[in-house]
Amino acid sequence: MSYKPFLGILAPLHKTGRVAMYLLSDKLYYQEAITITPDEKQVIFTHLNNPIVSRWLQENDFPETFLEDIHNEDQSIAYEQNNRFKLIVLKYFTRDEEDELLYLDENVAIIITENKLFFLSRNEHIIKNVVSHLYKRFSPEDSLEYITYTVLDIIVDHTMHIIESLDDKLEAIEDQIFAEDVEEKEIQTHLYFARRTLNRIAKLSVQSNDVVNKVYNHFPMEVRKTLKYEFIDLKEHLSYLINESKTYLDRTGYLQNLLMGFLSNRMNQAMQRLAAISLIFLPLTFIVGNYGMNFKNMPELNWKYGYFLIWGLNILIAWLIFKWLKKQKWI
Repeated sequence: MSYKPFLGILAPLHKTGRVAMYLLSDKLYYQEAITITPDEKQVIFTHLNNPIVSRWLQENDFPETFLEDIHNEDQSIAYEQNNRFKLIVLKYFTRDEEDELLYLDENVAIIITENKLFFLSRNEHIIKNVVSHLYKRFSPEDSLEYITYTVLDIIVDHTMHIIESLDDKLEAIEDQIFAEDVEEKEIQTHLYFARRTLNRIAKLSVQSNDVVNKVYNHFPMEVRKTLKYEFIDLKEHLSYLINESKTYLDRTGYLQNLLMGFLSNRMNQAMQRLAAISLIFLPLTFIVGNYGMNFKNMPELNWKYGYFLIWGLNILIAWLIFKWLKKQKWI
């Protein structure tokens, strides 16, 4: 069988309505139809609904319950196995267009047999991203167990990059809160979606940690000895995800409180200035009110310079109150 070699740019997953497949052997090959051989070691990345893979799984008695788990969009992270197959269902985070801090999780399935590893997903971007990262670390001599670890590590590392990205964006939000032209609604929206993302990462990382433990414990003893430190490192990364996502979740709460406190302080300052202005005009209003009364005997009305005297008195009172307010830092 002839293959089209990988030349550095991954071809589109869907081409002329057909489903593409990526095969790792001595190189990374891309083709719309790859023959799944019975005895050859093959690592295949393709769409979840690829008819070639679906047919092969059915012909090789892949359990019906496993198929249901793979195609169920609401399926949680899980590890299942029988005497022929191992199934790992994980979550891969992709950024949503609604907000730059919102990441949604999508199911990916890893099926392992004696000499086959299938990576299945509904999302073209996920397949291309994982296979391109694996290709950089792949060696034809790698065992399927080591390739399984590498794929798990790529998925976990991807989530770690998301956490680091969220950290940078939360720092930027903190700077925006202290800007004069702070956009309250925009920041509240960002923080809301960041909390959704972090809460989801924390929850799924705990489940992923349990699955990684099951995957490792079901390896043969020799394989466990060989990959012991690799899986220790993987579990440390998952612990980092759990701890950091919870830490940043607390940080989003702090930023929300900081934003509300900052806006409340600005509102208080505005109310304080309005109160100061009212305080300046209060005695002036009192004086004007007195001279607006309709009494016949008001001696000041007959004074030659009475009008200018009242104006001078108003200005003096306003100036004295203004200086006092300035000293009290009300304005």
